[in-house]
Amino acid sequence: PKMFGKMYSERVGFLTATAVLLGFVITFLPQFLLGNAGMPRRYYSYPARFQWLHVLSTGGATLLGLALLFSILNLIIALKWGAKAPANPWMSRGFEWLSASPPVKHNFHHMPKLPESPYEYQLSEEEFRASAETR
Repeated sequence: PKMFGKMYSERVGFLTATAVLLGFVITFLPQFLLGNAGMPRRYYSYPARFQWLHVLSTGGATLLGLALLFSILNLIIALKWGAKAPANPWMSRGFEWLSASPPVKHNFHHMPKLPESPYEYQLSEEEFRASAETR
């Protein structure tokens, strides 16, 4: 949202993040187990007892690649058809969210002041902006 002013599908983002995590674990856990069992790296031939771990690792790599592809597609679709992002979609208290999304050439004419601390989440967004403008 900060770079392009568009929101992506959070549901698809959550699903692809979960699939990336699962794909990573399914790819590299069998490789760890293979190495722990004494299977050397970069062999084109391996004992038959290790085949199921190699197949599992290949499936995990496929899942990981597809999840990353869908994640990239989700971002591209958001760029083209995504909803316009609000000024601060996640109610963050950092300096960067006090500027417009996407930011203009000169974000601030003077140094903005944050109210109290960037960790003051008990204030509503309107109260936070009002107190930032008055400081």
